[in-house]
Amino acid sequence: MANKVNAIILTGNGTNCEMEMAHACKLAGADRHDIVHISELLHGEKRLNDYNFLNLPGGFLDGDDLGSAKAGANRFLHAPISGANEMLIEELLKFIKRGGLILGVCNGFQLMVKLGLLPGMNGNYTKQTSTLTFNDSGRFEDRWVYLKANKQSPCVFSRGLELVYYPVRHGEGKFIPESATMLAQIENNNLVVFRYCDAKGSVTMDYPLNPNGSTNAIAGICNETGRLFGMMPHPEAFLHRTNHPRWTREDLTEEGQGLAIFQNAVAFIRSDEF
Repeated sequence: MANKVNAIILTGNGTNCEMEMAHACKLAGADRHDIVHISELLHGEKRLNDYNFLNLPGGFLDGDDLGSAKAGANRFLHAPISGANEMLIEELLKFIKRGGLILGVCNGFQLMVKLGLLPGMNGNYTKQTSTLTFNDSGRFEDRWVYLKANKQSPCVFSRGLELVYYPVRHGEGKFIPESATMLAQIENNNLVVFRYCDAKGSVTMDYPLNPNGSTNAIAGICNETGRLFGMMPHPEAFLHRTNHPRWTREDLTEEGQGLAIFQNAVAFIRSDEF
């Protein structure tokens, strides 16, 4: 019997894309797609143990103050769960150890990076080794971008994808690893999932095709298992052709390209691989 897909979409403290992510999980066929406020986890009213697909949405987590998602990361690291005698990060690490999938978009990606979940080399998920910082443009970027998928990546979310078109909405999306050694590890292990590119799929550092100046045009990375994945562009914002900025002028499929990310996650959980 196929595994049930129980998706949790975490919200609170400024995030505002939770409804889109929950809708994406629903359209992709998840059996559950629960929007849960982080306070419900901290109070022990909801437990990650009841889910196998964690979604960390974007928005303006903690107002993007003190560095995007840094305050959110500290909340995970230092906030205890009522009645559970453990920190929230400990429950999250148990979720990862069980093989659960995690998708972080925009603030969610920043949160994963600043927690240390990504790139999470050698299973070290609590040491930050990279960051996402201010765009080279010095401004908030709200535009659509092309992304080239890395076919060699172990990421379960990007299977079968080659060239996609998603929107970005961020002021701090420039990915920077802590060192040349860390960058080499990310590249050599094919942990880069998406890179910014032009309409023909040529990877570029040119603005505005690369909207933030991210190192090696990196738009999203995964960990070595491919089950933890984060990206700055918003796949949940392109679920239907009418989400596309040129939907009245181009011949588009009914489904938006962003839905494939969630469909891949659902298919993986239902499969024998999970």
